[in-house]
Amino acid sequence: MKKIIKSLGIVFGDIGTSPIYTLTVIFLFTKPTPENVIGVLSLIVWTIITHVTVEYAWLATGLSQKGEGGTIVLKELLTPYLKGARQAALISFLSIVAISLFIGDGVITPAISILSAVEGVRLIPGFEDISQTKLIIAAAVIAIALFAFQKRGTERVAWLFGPLMLVWFIILAVSGIASIYTNPSVFWALNPYYGIKFVIGNGFAGFLVLNEVILCATGGEALYSDMGHLGRAPIIKGWNIVFMALLFNYLGQGAFIIANPTAHNVLFEMIYSQASMVYIPFLVLSIIATVIASQAMISGMFSIVYQGITTHVMPHLKVNYTSSEMIGQIYIGFVNWFLLICVIFIMYEFKESHNLAVAYGLAVNGTMTITATMMTWIFYHRGQFLKAGVAFVLIIVDFMFLFSNMFKIPNGGYWSIILALLPLSLILIYTQGQKRLYKALRPLNKDAFLISYNQIYKGLCKISGTALFFAKSERDIAPYIVHTMFKNNIIYEDNVLVSIARTDEPYGLNYFFKENLAPGLRVFEIQAGYMEMVDVEAILNASGINEKTIFYGLEEIDTDNVVWKIFSMIKKLTPTFLQFYKLPSNKLHGVITRVEM
Repeated sequence: MKKIIKSLGIVFGDIGTSPIYTLTVIFLFTKPTPENVIGVLSLIVWTIITHVTVEYAWLATGLSQKGEGGTIVLKELLTPYLKGARQAALISFLSIVAISLFIGDGVITPAISILSAVEGVRLIPGFEDISQTKLIIAAAVIAIALFAFQKRGTERVAWLFGPLMLVWFIILAVSGIASIYTNPSVFWALNPYYGIKFVIGNGFAGFLVLNEVILCATGGEALYSDMGHLGRAPIIKGWNIVFMALLFNYLGQGAFIIANPTAHNVLFEMIYSQASMVYIPFLVLSIIATVIASQAMISGMFSIVYQGITTHVMPHLKVNYTSSEMIGQIYIGFVNWFLLICVIFIMYEFKESHNLAVAYGLAVNGTMTITATMMTWIFYHRGQFLKAGVAFVLIIVDFMFLFSNMFKIPNGGYWSIILALLPLSLILIYTQGQKRLYKALRPLNKDAFLISYNQIYKGLCKISGTALFFAKSERDIAPYIVHTMFKNNIIYEDNVLVSIARTDEPYGLNYFFKENLAPGLRVFEIQAGYMEMVDVEAILNASGINEKTIFYGLEEIDTDNVVWKIFSMIKKLTPTFLQFYKLPSNKLHGVITRVEM
């Protein structure tokens, strides 16, 4: 039960706060007639069922590696079935696009959630005429406080998130049921016929409504991406609670709109009309709920960027561990402050939450489409044809929503694309730059290296102690090692080549000495899961390695190409490989190699 309550705070914050703005936004552009309300409610109910319950709760959570989920896990599961370099390149690109869309979505989520909750202040007597500028400033202050707190870690307050969200969902359900009591006809929305009838009956306008309906499912992807924190069972059980709360609340809001067709801020006006005495505490709770939703998104952002770093698609950004007990709790300063700047800019740019909703949903829908595509492929190769068929139907549905969302682009939706293009460009420049750099460095073949090494080791006076040289593998020797030993004649009595190999599993840690390559030349390999937090210094100490010096390579890139100049700047601004793993600075010795690209 504790894990179920905990899941309410970790997993369901985003989708749990979507009732604040979803129906409000839809009925800014749609006439609130009883027929339209039933049709829109039907679309919402069945969007939640198809996009969250079926796609994520049933299909996606059944695909994991050691309990972990997410786009990178889908890529790792799919890779063994791929034939040829083109298929592998396509899936790698899709996973990178999904990561970029997730990051783009991570900017808009805190902005729309916090701003829409703060706008509820206008229903408090005396605050009806408060300016939007003041509301934006208040929302920005809350966002600044939230992001500034990240460096300290959320371990101390995380235990509060679940209970607070449980209270939030109970209030959503109770208020919805109370409103349904006045107009039980909204239960007709459970029939998908009315949703289909609405879309067909309203033609192109009905089709365009889908790009706002998808707002009800934003955050659904967290059921899968956050699965590793709690396990599948608590998340599925938690979703059963959340689904019923959302169902009752959306139906209740529909009943309220039928009775009050001029409502502008549906959820807050419904609560105010039901119990004005407790409206201010509810408003405070709604702001807390949006902060919790934003916190979950920020933590998820740190995790996915860390996965990107360890799988070598992102540069080595500085990572701090904020908990001595929960090793998965991390803080990445660059990501944190970059997100904050973008969130405040987006608030300023769009001014009001309903304007933000115009840009929201495109990135989410893109991620869902990629997830459904990869799942279909996996189920097909596994011979699970029923699930493959259902996933294929989801692709068609997701593409319908995605095509509808494309019409958001001219009206502000282009910001979703711009926000996603920033990390996508970074990833593509970094990965292609690393490949080009590796070719330009021309590592030396092991056999050729050993011939020269044996001659020098026998002929030169050796420095006492142990020297570490970090390398991708012992098969290809990096130029900086060759320069150090052969050109600078620096040979220690004990030379250890250390390599860190990331496995296809999310977790797991193994380390050992391999065979000696030559007298005084050993190989030490660390095998770690792609989500494993590796303490290299502790591993070296535990293995009895007491190094005197740690050598590592630095590249000075000489280029006239604009793209490679950007790549060079990225390399200069981000920590080196050994700085990322926090090895003792007093032992580090960088060897610079000039490279033309």
